[in-house]
Amino acid sequence: WEGVTCDYCHSLREVSIQGPNPTVTLTQTSVKSGPLKETAPAPHGTVFSAVHTSSLVCAPCHEYKNALGFPVLSTYSEWQNSSYGKEGRPCQSCHMSKVSGDVVDPHVQRSSVAKINLHQMPGSHSLEQLTSAVRARMTTSRDGDKLRVVVDVTNEKAGHYLPTGSPLRQIVLEVRADSYAGQHLRQERTYARKVSDSQGTPLLREHVAFLKAAKALSDTRLAPSEKRSETFTFPIPPGNQTMVTATFWYYYSPLARTESQQRIVFLRLNRIVR
Repeated sequence: WEGVTCDYCHSLREVSIQGPNPTVTLTQTSVKSGPLKETAPAPHGTVFSAVHTSSLVCAPCHEYKNALGFPVLSTYSEWQNSSYGKEGRPCQSCHMSKVSGDVVDPHVQRSSVAKINLHQMPGSHSLEQLTSAVRARMTTSRDGDKLRVVVDVTNEKAGHYLPTGSPLRQIVLEVRADSYAGQHLRQERTYARKVSDSQGTPLLREHVAFLKAAKALSDTRLAPSEKRSETFTFPIPPGNQTMVTATFWYYYSPLARTESQQRIVFLRLNRIVR
């Protein structure tokens, strides 16, 4: 019920990625591991851990193959194969920004040159993370009697695919064209990875996907640094003033009980076309 607590991460000593899934070595004593050196702690002992300075510390929870060998979670390997991984930019650089401050308790002494990582660890349901990761630009033009809308979408700052994690997560780009003459038109693009069981049946429930996913039916997610141009055409002739709106939705937990837990709007572009 507590989820992933402080004690789990700071009892971690080693991570191995040699097997089908990452494995960890936990040492649950009064001595806790972490990325800082030269600390004089209270009330527990500390030991420097190199693994806490790298993305390896994230792999045990963000890389997982089920019993069928299907990579249900592949965030770590996505990062590893990206320019971020090859340049040695760890997950912490985006999800645990460094600031000056006290280490948990103001009485704990620390190295004068050390900074601490914020432990908010915002994920993709964070507005700040989403708006910094995704960049979009919308242009409009006329194509005869039709209205043409182009939305350029870039995964600018995520070192993994967008979205990543559970296969049920998805980003939806919805484009609406509402003319003053009364036309209300809508189109969308979905960025997601759809998976199926071994028989090819799509899996639409998260826990079933973890257990029975065997193949990817499609993958339209945005790769790290990828730019994509999406084109939408609406049958609205010139002379009809139209409000064009491009909205980005992020579905974090599609099967949650309330809409606010299911999805979040993180970007909206508007333009009036005459």
